[in-house]
Amino acid sequence: MNQPIADDPRRHSLAQVETWVFDLDNTLYPASCSIFPQIDVRMRQFIADSLHLELDAAFALQKRYYRDYGTTLRGLMSVHGIDPAEFLAYVHDIDHSVLNQAPDLNPGLAGLPGRKLIFTNGSERHAVNVLHHLGIADHFDGIFDIVAAGYVPKPQPECYRDFLHRFDLDPRSCAMVEDIHRNLRPAAQAGMTTIWIRHQNHPDDKILCQDDGDLSHIHHITDDLVTWLNCAPTLTGGRNTLCSQKTI
Repeated sequence: MNQPIADDPRRHSLAQVETWVFDLDNTLYPASCSIFPQIDVRMRQFIADSLHLELDAAFALQKRYYRDYGTTLRGLMSVHGIDPAEFLAYVHDIDHSVLNQAPDLNPGLAGLPGRKLIFTNGSERHAVNVLHHLGIADHFDGIFDIVAAGYVPKPQPECYRDFLHRFDLDPRSCAMVEDIHRNLRPAAQAGMTTIWIRHQNHPDDKILCQDDGDLSHIHHITDDLVTWLNCAPTLTGGRNTLCSQKTI
């Protein structure tokens, strides 16, 4: 379902987009895949081992830091001085083979005009593994990971500024695709067009209150990335043709 819901939709016409910015986890693959649960378990174990906590206490701390700091890692660094390289190496040491090739993504990504970039709170190594296992790595021209951001995660505004600077981007010509809508607010404030991939039963709904609060920073919503990509605007003659779907 694609629906402009914020201010004048002409301001956020997809016809003006020259760069497509994609989040990675739970965006380019469904939240139902068994990738992020592996990371979740390893984060819990890392915290338990590093801080000498029981697993339940480690899990509670993990989610609290995620909610309050944007990433669990940021909270661990700020409060406990955890080495970020050690954390990332441990939590992303997972079985990526559970990701199947995603041929349905290829035509949709190929049909988007302009550059395509990854902007993730994860590591570049993890992003490369995910893209290759999905079979879509060739579509992307660059990855901006948590290391490139100086370990400052989304939704902190400074990492968006660093991202735009790194790739010399005009935010008004960018569209950002994300599964966590709070991460789209700084993008909208910077001038980017925003697309929220809304999952039913997202694993972090209760923590982030995904369906609560002001959504005026969301310009387009879809429940299915493949369908949305295949219905994405066809840019011919300067016209923006949106797919015909039931509005929310």
